[in-house]
Amino acid sequence: MTDRDSILLGTTASQRPDEVRDLLTLTQELANKELAPHADDFEDRAEFPREILRTLGRAGLLGLPYPTRYGGGGLGYEAYLTVLEILAKRWLVVAQSVNIHVLSCYPLAAHGTDEQRERWLHGMLGGEQLGANCISEPEAGSDISAMSCAARADPDGRSYTVNGIKAWTSHAGQADYYNLFCRTGGTGVRGLSVLLAPDQTPGLHVQRPEKKMGARSSPTAAVVLDDARVQADHLIGRRGKGFLIATGLFDRGRLGIAACAVGLASAAVDYAVAYTKTRRQFGRPVIDFQGVGFMLADMSTQVAAARALVREAARTLDSGARDSAVTVAAARAKLFATDTAMRVTTDAVQALGAYGLVQDHPVERWMREAKLLQIIEGTNQIQRVVLARSL
Repeated sequence: MTDRDSILLGTTASQRPDEVRDLLTLTQELANKELAPHADDFEDRAEFPREILRTLGRAGLLGLPYPTRYGGGGLGYEAYLTVLEILAKRWLVVAQSVNIHVLSCYPLAAHGTDEQRERWLHGMLGGEQLGANCISEPEAGSDISAMSCAARADPDGRSYTVNGIKAWTSHAGQADYYNLFCRTGGTGVRGLSVLLAPDQTPGLHVQRPEKKMGARSSPTAAVVLDDARVQADHLIGRRGKGFLIATGLFDRGRLGIAACAVGLASAAVDYAVAYTKTRRQFGRPVIDFQGVGFMLADMSTQVAAARALVREAARTLDSGARDSAVTVAAARAKLFATDTAMRVTTDAVQALGAYGLVQDHPVERWMREAKLLQIIEGTNQIQRVVLARSL
């Protein structure tokens, strides 16, 4: 077992089933009390729920899949993804933010030195900080080999000067630190490295947030690096190993998005069922009409199938399977779960009829958010490319 594996695997050995149940109960209580009552209002105002994230952090939910010796929860991914599903069922943006932060801890946790972990990881997992990953660029999305953002080592060897533009950065303007994926030499995927940059890094400028069709309370913006100065000891992993770090990040990110999709779709099923039980037409509840009842049955089945696929992928990761097996399992889970969320939320709008089109009911927002999930963390077309190549 490598040092990286020892950091990220086997964390569930001391986690008893009753402890996991207590955690899931706590998560459900927080989701019902802190998330559900505020989602509509924050989405309407496009306001980031930073204080709610701090509440979840103090409850220990911002570092669940990392070792307890660094302040994490010591959970495997199966339990962690169940937590994400519960949160997403009440408010997708909050579940996404938890996932984004957990992903921002991965480069350091998996590839940092012992000294770097002792120096920074406790703070990242403590609950007060938020992180972000700067990977995509205006001309480099799914194809990160086209990345042009460059970091030049200064003559004294004490720092790097970084120049370039990072696009579609979640938590931009809210993050306390940014993982900058940048080119330190070489072409293609070779020569990519990762620098950990505090939010106050000179030359790091967050641009105006994008105006999105969904998840409006989560800021997404470009980050401009204009002679940004990052200390050399903030290099995470060896120079030129950024693509390896990104691969592990993508696998875990896709699993997180898949779990969020299951939570969102599950909320849509529950809402559509409750509505059609009370809405009456021609003297009986709408759910009693076969056309509606069969649609709801299909929705419920699709959500159950997506959940099973996500849990299976999580167990693959937790088992210590080879990286290629994890990549395939994560791609399948992300593809199926987010496509399911899109179908299910669309059908939920249909089940409500004209009422599904108005903001008095949340299903129209859920449908817009489901479309987002088909695109982020690698479009579903990219997932099909990954799967086709694996065959």
